[in-house]
This record gives sequence, C-alpha cells and structure tokens, in this order.
Amino acid sequence: MPGRPERTPQPDPRGPDRETAADDADPAYRRPESVLVVIHDAARACLLLERVVPAGFWQSVTGSLQWGEAPADGAAREVVEETGLDPAGLREANVRRRFRILPEWRHRYPPGVEENLEHLFYLELPEALPVTIDPREHRRYLWLPLEEAIARVGSWTNREALERLRASAANEGHE
Repeated sequence: MPGRPERTPQPDPRGPDRETAADDADPAYRRPESVLVVIHDAARACLLLERVVPAGFWQSVTGSLQWGEAPADGAAREVVEETGLDPAGLREANVRRRFRILPEWRHRYPPGVEENLEHLFYLELPEALPVTIDPREHRRYLWLPLEEAIARVGSWTNREALERLRASAANEGHE
C-alpha cells in the first residue's frame, strides 16, 4: 500500500508456523512473551521482589514484552520500571523457556493463547544497591545469598535461572 511503512514479521509465540506483524497486535491484550532478569552482585547475592498478588510470591525482575519490542529493550525497561536501577551491563543468556499461562490470567492474552515465551537475562552489579519499587506491584525487596534465593522463588523458570547462575559461579571458581 503506498505511504504505509513496510511491516516486519515477528515470530508468533503461539508457534513457529505463525507470524504476526507488530502493528497487527491488539493493544487490548498482553503479548505472550516476557523477560526474566536475574540481578545479582559480584558475590552472587540476588535481588528478589515480593509481588503484591499473589502475596508471598517472590521473583526476580519479570515483565511482558510490549508489542513490537525487542527482548533486550524490554529487559532494560523492566529493570528500570521495577527497580530504578541502571540496566547498563544487561546480558542476554540466550535461554528461552515456554510455560503455560495459568487459566486465571489467560483473559489478558489473545484468544487461544495458552503459553508464554520467556527470555532470560542477567545483570551483575558491583554491589547490592537499594532499589525503588512500585507498591502497586511489589510489597518489598530483598538481596539474598544465591542458595536462599533459589529456595524462595516461586516459579520453576526463575529457579532454573538462579541454578544456572550457581553453575556459572562454580565454573568461574566463585564457590
């Protein structure tokens, strides 16, 4: 069509045989693709956030990607939004995990979507820093030693990401 910018097809999280254009997305729905950012210090203490809903659910920084947003851009945005920290040094782990969206949350996604694709990132800081949280989303935050963080997180993908950090520490001689 004359005058209309060319659309770049985006991989569709519902499967490898489907594609959507970023501007075809319905803004009424969340994109079924997200980021998980494990923030830690040089000693491998990890930042965890306690969600308001459900209460008692601890996690690293997470968030849905906006329609048309690249995973690295979304990870940087979520770090700033959820912690106020500078995302400089953000490192993509090149790990992606699919998980089922809980039935009580599926209304937020396009009809027929039952899975989310999560992209893993790490951010190492020189030391544990104070963070600024949004009290509408998180109750509080803690910097915990790696093993305590692994035991506290609520999702299997977050636990696996922390276990990867533990394995990399062992390989680098940090244990």
